[in-house]
Amino acid sequence: IAMMRAMLEAGGYKVHVYTSPHLRKFNERIVLAGQEIGDKALEELIDEAIDLNAGADITFFEITTAIAFAAFKRTSADVLLLEVGLGGKLDCTNIIAKPYVSVINRISMDHTEFLGNTLADIAQEKAGIIKYETPCIAGYQSTDSGKDSGITPMDRIVEQAVDKSAPLFRAGNEWSCEEDGDQMIFTFKGEQLTLPAPNLIGAHQVDNAGAALAALKVLEDRFPLTTDQIAQGLRKVHWPARLERIEACAKLPALPDDWELWYDGGHNDSAGAALAEQIRRWNEERPMPTHMILGMKVDKDPKAYLKDILPQLTSLSITRVNDIGACVTAAQIEPIIEDHKAQFIGEWANPAGAMENLANLYHDASARVIICGSLYLAEKL
Repeated sequence: IAMMRAMLEAGGYKVHVYTSPHLRKFNERIVLAGQEIGDKALEELIDEAIDLNAGADITFFEITTAIAFAAFKRTSADVLLLEVGLGGKLDCTNIIAKPYVSVINRISMDHTEFLGNTLADIAQEKAGIIKYETPCIAGYQSTDSGKDSGITPMDRIVEQAVDKSAPLFRAGNEWSCEEDGDQMIFTFKGEQLTLPAPNLIGAHQVDNAGAALAALKVLEDRFPLTTDQIAQGLRKVHWPARLERIEACAKLPALPDDWELWYDGGHNDSAGAALAEQIRRWNEERPMPTHMILGMKVDKDPKAYLKDILPQLTSLSITRVNDIGACVTAAQIEPIIEDHKAQFIGEWANPAGAMENLANLYHDASARVIICGSLYLAEKL
């Protein structure tokens, strides 16, 4: 969504955006024609929604979505980029009967208590956003069939697309996007386009850029863009808390001058694999000890997240995500880390305490510190 927004805005279009969760301020969720919704407008819509709901049962995400849709309806724009919640088929955002295009990016093991215990089950739920005769972009998917007797996530997406007579554009088939130094090669139905890599760190962002570009390619008659506008958007795209370099923060202690500090809010198996690949690349370019400060909600799977990361770590510390709700503890992490070289440092109430401890323990050498495991950690940075 961030990449599609950047490219569309570079083309002069007014863009509404709906995303979740927010990092520091609720207004981040609702962007009206390029600007976060103002406090006054938001307060008025909250009051209106509460009155209309008249005390009926409603979830936080449902009332948030109602507020967002009302705001979008009352403010002029060219296009709405709408992120679903945790699912798809039963998600309250899915009342949109005829979107211009649906995009299903890489599916991971997450929210299994609601969506199912295999990637194919989760894909079945996600594919519920595909609408009749409406184009769908499918990002690169795992080929793991899990417990489903050979059925992969892409199989489920294809089934739904066929059932809905929806044109399907699959990564690795109708389109592809590959790294090429500091550029990337995007191919759509056999036609190639050389573009700058997106201004977001991580090899996985090239795959994400490909899905965004494929969606815009399908919509080019409705929202035409020049190659220069596309390139400009890719160079300017910004999305916080995804492998974000933290240069200075009032809530965190200062680290030694030759240390790096990064934050990544990813928390599932795919996020762990993407972070592991970036750590590997960093250590090829500039080897240094890598210390992780992990904060994770208790409903996540730390073993799956850490599987590819642990062999590259020097140390691992645990921090609470926030003061509300259960978090992954040292007792859960120690059995996972025991067969790896990484040193388990301990458990801390917040990232600041963990960072201060690391600086005291490892002050003699340059180092890289990564705070990760939850978007909720943003309020502590």
